Amino acid sequence: MTTRINLNGEIHQDAHISVFDHGFLFGDSVYEVISTHHGHLCFVNEHLRRLRSSAQAISLELPLTDEEMLQEIHKTVAAAGNPDSYIRIIVTRGVGEMDIDPETCTKPNVLIFVKSILHYPEENYKNGINIALVSIKRNPKEALNPGIKTGNYLNNVLAKVEARKAGAADALMLNPTGQLTECTTSNFFFVRDQRLMTPSLNCGILSGITREVVLRLARENGVLVEEGEWPADVLQNAEEAFITGTVKMVMPVTSLDGRPIGDGKLGPITRMMMRLYQDVLKSL
Repeated sequence: MTTRINLNGEIHQDAHISVFDHGFLFGDSVYEVISTHHGHLCFVNEHLRRLRSSAQAISLELPLTDEEMLQEIHKTVAAAGNPDSYIRIIVTRGVGEMDIDPETCTKPNVLIFVKSILHYPEENYKNGINIALVSIKRNPKEALNPGIKTGNYLNNVLAKVEARKAGAADALMLNPTGQLTECTTSNFFFVRDQRLMTPSLNCGILSGITREVVLRLARENGVLVEEGEWPADVLQNAEEAFITGTVKMVMPVTSLDGRPIGDGKLGPITRMMMRLYQDVLKSL
């Protein structure tokens, strides 16, 4: 497994940034995670658009165009030489005074990490995972909009810690008004009355790239889809559930807080979405 780090255009096996970088000091950064499938970058244009959107939302000017960023990604992936890669792009505010005012930061740092992708256990896809509904709330949009993919993830970290203590693989979070949102690094879907349901962007979630692909595939294949705002007790009658993400892809959820969802097995809509998403990856 080979790791390569591209720091401002230079490839390293190891790299360091200043302790005065505001990304380190204050989480003042944006990022994206991209994967490759059989050597092909997955949805890279969509990821770069979201990176730029996140940067604009925090008034951070990216020092590279999308074309330049793509060249640096390809260069780093080639240098790592892995069969399939996990790619993490981080753009920090840069070095400045030890003060939250970003005005002293004049040069953003661009880091592109490439390493061999670590696949989740096959058991997760065969039998599903258990998730826990946690007390940690998703950030309100008025404070730190979850739709912006920043490096500030402490509430998600705390949610993950709470879920692990409960013996769960991941945490399902509510927003401050008690509506379902998403898991710590994944969007959440469930099935009721043969409808595929997922919290809407209004609930305060990230517009996941995999989420959008799954929604499109579901609609194209005749699945009734509903994006809405629901309290947690809607899951009492859920028939199926799954989570989505760049690395997780479509991962089934078969229990919540240790209690089975539906019959505790993979349901037909979950299986369909897993298959359809794999078909998309194969066509890249």
